[in-house]
Amino acid sequence: MLDLISANFSDFLKNIDAIIFYSIGGDQSIPIIVLWLISGGLFFTIRMQFINLRAFKHAVDVILGKYDNPNEEGEVSHFEALATALSGTVGLGNIAGVSIAISLGGPGAAFWMTIAGFLGMSTKFMECTLAQKYRIFNSNGTVVGGPMYYLSIGLADIGQKKLGQTLAVMFASFNILATLGSSSIFQSNQSQVVIANILPFIAEKTWIYGLVLVLIVGLVIIGGIQRIAAVAATIVPTMCGIYFIAGLWVILSNFTAIPSALTSILHGAFVPQAMVGGFAGSLVQGFRRAAFSNEAGLGVAAIAHAAAKTNEPIREGIVALLEPFIDTIIICNMTALVVIITGAYNNPEFANFGGSELTLAAFTSVIPWFPSILTLCIFLFALSTIISSSYYGQVCWQYLFGDGGVIIYKILFLISVFFGTVAKPEAVIEFADAMKIALAFPSLLGAYFLCNKVATDLENYMKRLQTGEIISEN
Repeated sequence: MLDLISANFSDFLKNIDAIIFYSIGGDQSIPIIVLWLISGGLFFTIRMQFINLRAFKHAVDVILGKYDNPNEEGEVSHFEALATALSGTVGLGNIAGVSIAISLGGPGAAFWMTIAGFLGMSTKFMECTLAQKYRIFNSNGTVVGGPMYYLSIGLADIGQKKLGQTLAVMFASFNILATLGSSSIFQSNQSQVVIANILPFIAEKTWIYGLVLVLIVGLVIIGGIQRIAAVAATIVPTMCGIYFIAGLWVILSNFTAIPSALTSILHGAFVPQAMVGGFAGSLVQGFRRAAFSNEAGLGVAAIAHAAAKTNEPIREGIVALLEPFIDTIIICNMTALVVIITGAYNNPEFANFGGSELTLAAFTSVIPWFPSILTLCIFLFALSTIISSSYYGQVCWQYLFGDGGVIIYKILFLISVFFGTVAKPEAVIEFADAMKIALAFPSLLGAYFLCNKVATDLENYMKRLQTGEIISEN
């Protein structure tokens, strides 16, 4: 019965994937949604005068607490907001997704992932600034914000009320589906696949892993954004540090292969004959996986940043631009170099491996005893993404249905986490891409409409920062 359900589910998801990733351009086709993400990142980078470069140092200063003021309105610190948002993006997309992108698009996909990450820094700045600018405070002191609110309130301010409400409902609906069918299912599924390699009995009794994961997630999400932020602030630096050190170990162990790997990345990014699908295939896989990894343009991270303690929306937007840098430019590239340098991506022995399994094989080829540690990293990546995504979906659920039905959402979310541990990986990955990427349609459209307001606020903020009107609290 379970196999029949999974088979039907897979057929249904393939149809969704075909719609979301509708392509134009013939043999060298590019999905419209990828063009939408590229144009958005490029436009905001130019419109905000390369905010991803000129505000980078200030972003680091803010994260270090130099501008923290506990008396400002909000629920979490700048660092906790960043950690929560990163916990939703630094996940299996960095491990499984990168390997999949390189397997399908060749080494050149890593180059386009990096470009996507750079442009995505500006997009994240836009989304999270708007989330702060149009957030609302509930009577109980909690804060809510995100694309639903800057779409409905922000577009109403410029005379587009009906459009704003339509886009807000569209975003909230897509994100609920994404968290129930993408973040939870994909993360729990891929983590179960890897853990089963270390604990073989899990492969036969996946429901055991599912129940354990549901219990842990349930205990965390009951506490709301403050508990989620506290857990994320602990997990994210730990897992990123472990993964970075291990990746650096593998890369330095193959130091002489680095020039060749970099050459293959640049060659594969521009030479059509480098891989099936050529230039377009490499670019599409790079941007597609970068979007799934850092979520720039999808708007979901803005929900976490809306809760930050600050009276300066621009400042929180500047903090947010660090996410694609950490997630994609550092961590995704670490995975890419490991997979390319070790030759795992084109090794016939690994031809049937999934994303997580391929990355695991690449690390193991240099560090034989590393599977257990990497498995722990993967579990933490998956757990952190699941718990932050639950909050994103909850805020969207509350926007559509009010506070009364939140318990229904949480139950559905935990059920989807469990389902992910017993579903077929192919169907899960297809659905994950489709539902996540669909969020870019309403989110980016609203950001386009409101970019002039953000540009004005940014100019004012930077002028005050440069003249000393804005000073460090520490």
